[in-house]
Formats: sequence, structure tokens, C-alpha cells
Amino acid sequence: MFTDKVVLITGASSGIGAETAVEFAKLNAKLVLTGRNKVNLGNVAKQCEEGSKSKQTPLVIIADMNVDADVDNIMKSTIENFGRLDVLVNNAGILESGSIEATSLAQYDRVMNTNVRGPYYLTMLAVPHLIKTKGSIVNVSSVTGLRSFPNVLAYCMSKSALDQFTRCTALELGLKGVRVNAVNPGVISTGIHMKSSMNEEQYKEFLKKCADTHALGRAGDSKEVASVIIFLASDAASNITGATIPVDGGRHAMCPR
Repeated sequence: MFTDKVVLITGASSGIGAETAVEFAKLNAKLVLTGRNKVNLGNVAKQCEEGSKSKQTPLVIIADMNVDADVDNIMKSTIENFGRLDVLVNNAGILESGSIEATSLAQYDRVMNTNVRGPYYLTMLAVPHLIKTKGSIVNVSSVTGLRSFPNVLAYCMSKSALDQFTRCTALELGLKGVRVNAVNPGVISTGIHMKSSMNEEQYKEFLKKCADTHALGRAGDSKEVASVIIFLASDAASNITGATIPVDGGRHAMCPR
């Protein structure tokens, strides 16, 4: 399905990004994997190579989405190595807790720069190449882009901005043959919440609470999100653009109870 297609995934060193990379590798895509954690990224690349029918070795680029020179280098290296780009998966993101009473401008800047400015800039650089291949973009957003939640203010704002970015760029690029969509996961057991503010015990309790907050009665897993990303990037979704698709066990449809 993706043989000879070049797929670039940011934040590929863990969670949804890593799982998406492994699944694309099984479909024989040529992969560009970026992230900040060199060891994790190397492990994911090895998994991808083992899972690829033609044993393709991914191009691994250590990059911080907050550093413009790093973002420049991602696109430059991709084109130097493969000469084309077919799919961009803007997955890199951070989650931080904080309400309007318990936040800082530094937190706002960190979250908005990583979750919005980074994808904005990388997409700017990628678009000329995607127009040539009639490629597609999949942004990894969140149910917090579709619905409002307390105590994750900057994060909610960043994901709603990413959703609007998805729709606006879809309108701008549609006639040029480039589709732009987003997936909006609910709680996915990737550990991102632990990285943000929870210890192990709190994280276990948080996952237990998903029985009440998700219609399917559980948190999701990364593979469930990866499969929708791959669908949106594929020809099977050739008439879908500007969509923000919840992959959230029904959480977007829930009311407090």
C-alpha cells in the first residue's frame, strides 16, 4: 500500500508516533523518524526495519520541534535522502497540566510552541513537496481539541488550534491534491500523562477512571490510533479532507455523570 512512499513522522520515539512508524513499516513505507530521544528512536527504527518486507532502514533525525534549525534539517535531510515526500504525520506534542490560576506564560509558550508552532513550520516546509506527490498530512490532535476540560488549559488551546489549522490548510490545499486530516485520541495508554504530572499510582487510578469517562469503558492503545492515521494517509480515504476524527472510545460524546 505504501511501497515507495516516503512517510515522515515526528515524535516517533514513543507512544502513538512509535506505533505508527512500526505499522507503516509493515506496509513497506520508506520512513523518516524524528524525535529527541536518540536511544528510543534507534530502537523504534530497528523494529521498523525488522517489520518491513524489504528490510528498509528508516532515516533517523534527532530533532527538537522548538528549534527552527532542527525543523529545517528534517525537511532538508528527507529530500536529500529520498527526493520526495508523500505523507507527513505531525505527531510530536507535549501535555502539561495547569489552570488559569495555576499556570505560567512559560508553560503556555512551551505547549503552544511544541504543539502548534512546530507543526505549522514543518508543514510550511513540507507543502511544496507534498503538492508534487499529491500527498497527505495527518495531524495528531486530541479530544481536548473538540471538547473542553479543566486543568489542561494550554494543552486544550493548542489542540483546538491544531484542529483549526487542519481545516484551514485542507481548504487551502484541496485543489492542489493534498489532503489534510487529524486524529483526536482520548486517553491512550502511552504514559504521556505520567510524563506530564503523575506518578505511577496516580496514573493507574487515572486509567481506571477511564471506565467512567469513555463510552467503551477503557482507555485506548496506540495501535488503535495508528490504524486510523494510516487509513487517513491512504487512498482508502481519498475523499476525506478537513476531518478531525475522534479515536477516543466515545469520550467526545460523553456528558458528566
